[in-house]
Amino acid sequence: MNPYVFMTDSDSDLPFRYVDELDLGMAYMPYMVDGKEYMDDLGRAGTQKQYFDNMRSGAAPSTSLLPMGAYLELFEPVFEAGKDLLFVAFSSQLSGTINNIYAAREELLEKYPERKMIVVDTLSISAPQAILILKAHEMYRAGKSMEEVAQWLEDNKLRAQAWFTVDDLKYLRRGGRISAVAAIAGSMLDLKPIITETREGKLVSTDKVRGRKSALRLIADKAAENIDDPEQAMPIIIHADAPEDAARVEKLLHERIPGLGEVQTWYVGPVIGAHCGPGTVAVCFFGKERPV
Repeated sequence: MNPYVFMTDSDSDLPFRYVDELDLGMAYMPYMVDGKEYMDDLGRAGTQKQYFDNMRSGAAPSTSLLPMGAYLELFEPVFEAGKDLLFVAFSSQLSGTINNIYAAREELLEKYPERKMIVVDTLSISAPQAILILKAHEMYRAGKSMEEVAQWLEDNKLRAQAWFTVDDLKYLRRGGRISAVAAIAGSMLDLKPIITETREGKLVSTDKVRGRKSALRLIADKAAENIDDPEQAMPIIIHADAPEDAARVEKLLHERIPGLGEVQTWYVGPVIGAHCGPGTVAVCFFGKERPV
């Protein structure tokens, strides 16, 4: 039995079946819809399509930090049981949530000085974070030490990539990612941004193309450019209720990358979906280090 516990958070968009199969410790992230708070259940309730339909009808979800107290409640039973803790967190550059993790760690290690806790900032969110989690958890199950698993994550985290496009710029504008002027101009010209996770763990637009089909082709091209070993790529397409476009991108990937193997398709979770909006499609994989 491992002397430490492996935990992560729901901003990984890891489907709940993995949580059950791997008995994975999970910090569930909050979001608000019409003044009511919910916790991301990783699709357990089967309401993903309804969530994005509600956004199309005018719902404007918002997100917030998980407070330090929630992390204390999650972490303390681990230390009480005499175990150490490895926490694999989403990017510190996309939220201040990780500071609450650090604060909880500091408080608990004062109370349990014989224990150890490592926090890995993956510089990722959604499926790239999930890819790192699944690969690292395989090492955990194989009995690798907490330090070995954490070091592998640090050495390889920039190899987890995402390339995505959104369908409607108003959601990026609402979240402050682009200006109102840019959103209006882009919508008038049918410009679709190509967005990626950077080496610093931020989200940036690297290209703009005209039309949805061109955007889908380009994210498939980006995957083909950056996958160096198809057998290790673990390709995942995530979408915000755009299954037909996800299937189109999967077909493009197989055309461009011989020997790619199975491509998983998941829904974007409600926290990330609140910022990118319905129709978002992303290609995520393990490959070369991020180019930007």
